[in-house]
Amino acid sequence: MASPVESAVMKSTVLVAPVTALEFLGENFLLTGEGPVLSVYSLQASPKECASLNVLHNNRIHGIRPSKTYQFGERQFNNVISSESSVLDNDKEDIIVFGGKGVRLVSFNTGRRCLKFIGPLLELQDWVLDIHWLKEQPHPLLGISLAHNAVLLLDAESGNVLSFYSCVETCLLYSALMIGPNWDSLVLVGGTVFNQLVLWRPTGNKPDGQSQVERRLLGHTGVIFSLCYLQKSGWLASASDDRSVRLWSVGTLGGDAGCGEESPTCLRVLYGHQARVFCVRLAPNRVFSAGEDGACLLWEWGGEGKVGRTFRGHRLGGVRALAVSEGSIGCKEGWMATGGADGGVRVWRVAEEKKDCEETQAETQLDLGFKGQGCPKAVRLVGEGESNTILVCTDQGEVCLSQGDSWDVIWRGGAEFQSYCVMEITSIQVQNSDCIVWVCAVGNLNGGVQVFLVGQPGVGVLLRAGEGKVHSVLWVKGLFEGSRSWCLLASGSEGLVYRWTIKVTEDESGLHMQEKTLLPFLLPPCAKRWLTAAVTLSQRKGLYLCGDRRGSLLLYTEREENDRRNEGRMDLQGQETENKQTDHGSPLSPISTLYGVHGKQGVTSVCEYQDLCYSTGRDGSVRILTVEKNVLKVRRVQRACRGMEWIEKVLFLGSDGPEVQGKLLNEGIEKRTIDQESASIAETRFVMVGFHSVHFVIWDPHRQEKLFSVVCGGGHRSWAYKCLIYADTDPKAHTLGQGTLVFIKHGAVMASRSLASTETDVNGRTLKEGLHGRGISCVCHLGSLTKTGQFSELWEVFATGGEDTTVGVLAISPKSGTVKVLSVLTDHISNVRVLAAIRRRETNEKWGDDETDNSSVSSLVFSAGGRAQLQCYRLLIRLDEQQGQPICQVTQIAGHRLDEQWERKRNRHKTVKMDPETRYMSMAVVHNGTECVLLALGCSDGAVRLFRVTESSRSADMLWECFYHQRCVLSVATYKLEDSQDRKLLLLFSATTDGCISVWDLTAVLNSKASVSWQGPSAPFFSIPVHQSGINALTISPRREMRQMEENVISLASGGDDGQLSLLHIKIDQKKQENGDVSLQLLAHWSVPLAHSSPLTGLCLLSPTLLVSTSPDQRLCLWSVNSDGLRPLKVLFSHTADAAGLWAWFGHEGGAWVVVCGQGLQLFHLTERKMDELHETVNRTVKEERKKVIFPHHVSRTKH
Repeated sequence: MASPVESAVMKSTVLVAPVTALEFLGENFLLTGEGPVLSVYSLQASPKECASLNVLHNNRIHGIRPSKTYQFGERQFNNVISSESSVLDNDKEDIIVFGGKGVRLVSFNTGRRCLKFIGPLLELQDWVLDIHWLKEQPHPLLGISLAHNAVLLLDAESGNVLSFYSCVETCLLYSALMIGPNWDSLVLVGGTVFNQLVLWRPTGNKPDGQSQVERRLLGHTGVIFSLCYLQKSGWLASASDDRSVRLWSVGTLGGDAGCGEESPTCLRVLYGHQARVFCVRLAPNRVFSAGEDGACLLWEWGGEGKVGRTFRGHRLGGVRALAVSEGSIGCKEGWMATGGADGGVRVWRVAEEKKDCEETQAETQLDLGFKGQGCPKAVRLVGEGESNTILVCTDQGEVCLSQGDSWDVIWRGGAEFQSYCVMEITSIQVQNSDCIVWVCAVGNLNGGVQVFLVGQPGVGVLLRAGEGKVHSVLWVKGLFEGSRSWCLLASGSEGLVYRWTIKVTEDESGLHMQEKTLLPFLLPPCAKRWLTAAVTLSQRKGLYLCGDRRGSLLLYTEREENDRRNEGRMDLQGQETENKQTDHGSPLSPISTLYGVHGKQGVTSVCEYQDLCYSTGRDGSVRILTVEKNVLKVRRVQRACRGMEWIEKVLFLGSDGPEVQGKLLNEGIEKRTIDQESASIAETRFVMVGFHSVHFVIWDPHRQEKLFSVVCGGGHRSWAYKCLIYADTDPKAHTLGQGTLVFIKHGAVMASRSLASTETDVNGRTLKEGLHGRGISCVCHLGSLTKTGQFSELWEVFATGGEDTTVGVLAISPKSGTVKVLSVLTDHISNVRVLAAIRRRETNEKWGDDETDNSSVSSLVFSAGGRAQLQCYRLLIRLDEQQGQPICQVTQIAGHRLDEQWERKRNRHKTVKMDPETRYMSMAVVHNGTECVLLALGCSDGAVRLFRVTESSRSADMLWECFYHQRCVLSVATYKLEDSQDRKLLLLFSATTDGCISVWDLTAVLNSKASVSWQGPSAPFFSIPVHQSGINALTISPRREMRQMEENVISLASGGDDGQLSLLHIKIDQKKQENGDVSLQLLAHWSVPLAHSSPLTGLCLLSPTLLVSTSPDQRLCLWSVNSDGLRPLKVLFSHTADAAGLWAWFGHEGGAWVVVCGQGLQLFHLTERKMDELHETVNRTVKEERKKVIFPHHVSRTKH
């Protein structure tokens, strides 16, 4: 498809948009509205999507009304709460779907699980806010509430208007709700633009021919977004822009009761949301609300309007839709669902309401009643599964074990164990037995380490770790002398880490403990010289990964040469109980060190999982490391949420099920036997465990949400956490249950919840994973993956940048519509505005060096945006051979910020920072070299900057900057030319807010071997005004496709804030002038003044003769470029609001692809079709599926 054709057809294949409507069909199905698409999810066994249909064409779905659920004028279970109300009478369910000005009737077959149109798309003359099923003869009718305070009676099948009534107050409504069994007794509740609730009846008082307002409810200080009515209690709930939910007592509405009580009262004002409240739902003694803060709150009526539970499952942008099933309404076990602005859908199982709900909610923290002598200093959890006992060490040198409600002293130390102690426990398998015993190690101030069995404290041994203070004791499991056993590490004075292997044996006389001394480790000199974390690497014999209090990561080894070197210095006769320092021989020094990588506050944990190492620290980051030739290398750094600076551990959530179910945080996690090839590529899902101020928090970096939060006072205390991970039936679901946190606070041993509880009342599931919550600013296509075999499948891989400061790596299957989030990068501190990528061969040849190979994608991805921040990543994506799903590996290459230079400047407090909020507006790859990559960036401070990124040294340096423009540079583009004589030409095009395009000659940077010697141009050599205002997009046609134009002629297209689309044909003269400048000649200049009705934000030249553009006016336009200028070919409506950019490319299997980003993401496929077939199909479809509904004013005052 190298040339445009008149019969080009664009169709939407995949859409990710905010979920704006949700509704349950009984307890087995969930209906969702995403853009114009109605989808049905089955909630049985493994929840999944079972049907989908584009219902409203160019309208967004805002409401879904199943006929049987809303029959007889309102929901059945509001009148009679019974289990039979959720059972469908037959396999067919009629559903009315509305949004914008469109209304459509569809049916869903629950047996075949398919959607089908019943009638045409009805296009009304006003916006539809609510639709009500009315039981009339001979067939049901629809009551429709309109945005200008009017109602309409409509025949659903024919689309004929039977009655039309308007209120005397024809103000704009933000929400409406119709109540009543039939048209004659219908009551309309409307939320006006004046922050009021008005109640009126279409067939009520009409002294002047229009219905009068009969009730008016005042109190809100913002517009009302949502309404809900519960007939059983006579409650009306309203959710408002003022962040509140109000409950009104209005009595019975509709029927003979009319508009209810004469003087409605406000029962409760519920404040708990941090932003606007979009949705509200009612149940007896329960209120559900959801809003822009991304939280869904369950309010308990018995608690005087307090928040009973908080459900979070969406990223920034908020919850746009909320639904509760009949079981939840009936206070039985049912479903609750939320749809977010990120395009995700989450469901929760809401348990039956308990009578002692107030008591259970009040006891979020439980005092375990510790009664031992002295003050508790260290606490640990003992046991697995449902068995939970607590071990406490006091400042009196006693170790106590909880036995039910009592505490028993199991071990007493001498005076040397008083006032100070460190304690760690682990479980050890008895030699030649299946018995598991728990072993405790306690260290003191004088170098003593007591090791004993928790069940039999008399079985133990006293070890010596030098003569000074024992700073820490650690247990690690590994391969020692050919057998797997546990090793005890004790950090003593002068940076020495003493080591012993501990074994438990059994004979006729009972259990015995055996210890063997190993060579000690020597820590690098520093102020805080002791060990805080350690792990043995299972795939590399004799390697230890350790972390110290200074924040350094250390790699130790036990090689034979070390043994030979220390052979003469070891005293083989020193194997007595009291081990002296000279008995340990010469200590081992680290073979690889990452000094201070976690900051000055120290490393908190290290672990190994799937051939990768993970380290956490009090710098708020998790570092993913690799060991290559006994050298530690950081592959990636992941940070937690803002303010969470103390990360203690990571918990892994494997793709094939939970990996740490029933494990304690103070235990090591053994590596599973897995496919090594997949493990080297795939990134394991994990959650971060740490502290945010005084809260203990579990943070999910993939979903960017808090899974668990407990107020405990902070991390400067001893604590232990046991997690509960629920194995869901869906292997793709990663669910972390709320576990038990035990901690010491004010001399008491506290628990976050009852230790006897093993389940939570709420268990969330993800039906559809969301993307960016605050909009997608940019998108970049990385490549395509093709699954070979009997069932071939195409996956398109993208990188997206959002206003939520994250970069997402996505894989989209156009055939199935599946969107899979492969990775989320959280290194930016402000919004990500622009992306760029280049294909790079992977250093490992077996992952496909050829760029045409579709088995893997290897790319360098560059992201830039706010706070003048630039990041570079190496991405390797391929298909998992077992599951056929894409997997991704992320390696951080480099990062750069202009503020870093300012922060390192001396006496900066004496000077003024001129522009603290510089933003990178656009980016282009200038040169893709084997050694480095050159990037050009347009900046908001008026500068054009050139950066060099070197992958081998993992560095990003600024080579050149020029402030010639003196105004914001909105877009940049590059063009590189090389002739037969190996003469090179490199041009940079920059566009600014004044509508001018400038051209810079950067050829010298290609020939300059020393980057410091290249000064760069001080001004562009060519400039031309093109637009009346800012230019948002520049694109240049690829030269290799120019067959119809002269040599060295390029096509430059631009789009601006004025909505104009311009095309320039420029000839480049490669003959150098005497002064060394390059000559450009403008051959042609065409413009389309009103190409779009809003600023043009996305532009791409697919070929010299084919151009694609988009704009926030939600139109995707295809243009033909010929000798006469620009001519429109096709226009397609895009369901992506606030379109911020696009990317277009030709596919491997024919046709072209276009992806548009904004408030969501939409993928289009551009194909060819014969002209006659195209027109015939389109005309027939329009005639059959659409019908305009005209409001006949002659029946507007007539009662039906």
